[in-house]
Amino acid sequence: MFSGIVTELGSIVTVTAGAHGARMVLHAPATAPAMRVGDSIAVNGVCLTAVALDGPRFTVELVAETVTRTNLGELASGDSVDLERPLAADGRFDGHVVQGHVDGTGCVAVVTDDGDGRRMRVAVEPGLARYIAEKGSITIDGVSLTVTAVSQADDPWFEVALIPHTLQVTVLGGRVPGDTVNLEVDIIAKYLERLLAART
Repeated sequence: MFSGIVTELGSIVTVTAGAHGARMVLHAPATAPAMRVGDSIAVNGVCLTAVALDGPRFTVELVAETVTRTNLGELASGDSVDLERPLAADGRFDGHVVQGHVDGTGCVAVVTDDGDGRRMRVAVEPGLARYIAEKGSITIDGVSLTVTAVSQADDPWFEVALIPHTLQVTVLGGRVPGDTVNLEVDIIAKYLERLLAART
């Protein structure tokens, strides 16, 4: 389990495509030295497993579904990624409950300055939009955020406010209109829908 609090901005060293997915080497000097083979790591919000370690670098393998259903399939050498290690059982819990199971992707539609920060609007598929509520939680590229506005139209979108710190230490600081972002909706909304459906 994760909390959506990014602990390091890593970078892609190499991406090697294979018949059934891809193999990715990442540079993460603050994260990799403390890892062990088999450890979980969230990369842009996607829970992956470290399969090899080499000093400040670690390697993960992506199955075909991960490549096609997240923005990890678009990454290339030199790209930055948000990293978060799993929560320790006795650790402080910030953010919100994040599984690292990306529900889908959205497309950055508008980015506007908002004082020292920015406001970002993300277009989203209707199937995911129903789980997103104003003042609720959303994970974008592994970052726990609060939804500040949602659309009421047939072309769904939601907005978040990004403070200067978030812009500096996560990939969201470089996002521009047209970029694909990974989304994980609040797990409580999904379980609530499931429970209510069982009662009908």
